[in-house]
Amino acid sequence: MTTQKVLLVKPEDVPDIWYSVKPLFEEALNHSTGELLPADLLKALLNERDYLWIGVDEGDIKSALVVEPIKYPRKHVLRILVWTVDKSSNFDLWYKYLYLIEGFGIKLGCTHLEAWTRKGLVRKLKWDHEYSVISKPIKPKQPRKRRRRTKKHG
Repeated sequence: MTTQKVLLVKPEDVPDIWYSVKPLFEEALNHSTGELLPADLLKALLNERDYLWIGVDEGDIKSALVVEPIKYPRKHVLRILVWTVDKSSNFDLWYKYLYLIEGFGIKLGCTHLEAWTRKGLVRKLKWDHEYSVISKPIKPKQPRKRRRRTKKHG
């Protein structure tokens, strides 16, 4: 008999479980390039911009997922910002509950899911690869130093 449950956390309940999910998010975001910190997720969850889902097994939180509805001019998507699984658990165990996230997206008027993910997960999920996002740091140009002119003697 399975004891797994996947639950949408009400915004008012986020503070009660935050310290249980924060380590999961910290571990996941260690693999990012600095776009988000757990504090950013918490702020968006408390402001009801994003939504927190948790996977519970035997009373312990084993998976945590944050989604954000995005309204493009011609398409509404539910973006998975972070989906993390406890090291003692298996991602496949929680992935089978994706249909709950899809149903939630439909209720919000979304027609697609999109995700920020690493290459390994792209291969594993076998979703349509629409495009890649690449990045590179940019730095402001340093002002050029003026060279002193030397007078020619002669």
